[in-house]
Amino acid sequence: SMEGYPFNPCLTEAQYKEMESKVSSTLSSLEGELKGTYFPLTGMTKDVQQKLIDDHFLFKEGDRFLQAANACRYWPTGRGIYHNDNKTFLVWCNEEDHLRIISMQMGGDLGQVFRRLVNGVNEIEKRVPFSHHDRLGFLTFCPTNLGTTVRASVHIKLPKLAANREKLEEVAAKYSLQVRGTRGEHTEAEGGVYDISNKRRMGLTEFQAV
Repeated sequence: SMEGYPFNPCLTEAQYKEMESKVSSTLSSLEGELKGTYFPLTGMTKDVQQKLIDDHFLFKEGDRFLQAANACRYWPTGRGIYHNDNKTFLVWCNEEDHLRIISMQMGGDLGQVFRRLVNGVNEIEKRVPFSHHDRLGFLTFCPTNLGTTVRASVHIKLPKLAANREKLEEVAAKYSLQVRGTRGEHTEAEGGVYDISNKRRMGLTEFQAV
């Protein structure tokens, strides 16, 4: 979350616009591997919208849980998506949290993914300070993300375990892992492909989370 601003349910329309302006100008200054384009949801053309949908980058208005928490006010004002030219670094502005910073790529080189994430976070934080609490760590809208806020996930096909979801959950719990559907929380697995990630965010370092 960005320092100096409340969580989404308490943001005014003016604050949404102010935050997006700060974020878009910060992201536009990124260079090298992180250099890319910011796409505001407000006024987005059908062509751009379809391209982002095809890339699975576009987020939609919050699900029923976020709507019940009043976290979707003034939609789509102040919301937007940034991705670098290689489409391996993304930033969501004012979806569930003020910022969701994502590093991703095909293959198994977690080190490269993590290095890109750290580099991006450091560059953004130089101009957009994050909210931090001495005991709780970095602050987020959902309490389960408090602490490091790092969720390291892999999409992996598990055909045998997919046939027994109970066994899959049992194995995951043993290693403090969380099982989600192919497209994240509250979705189903497609073709036996699951999103597997660390369950803990608090009480450990970012490196340990990965």
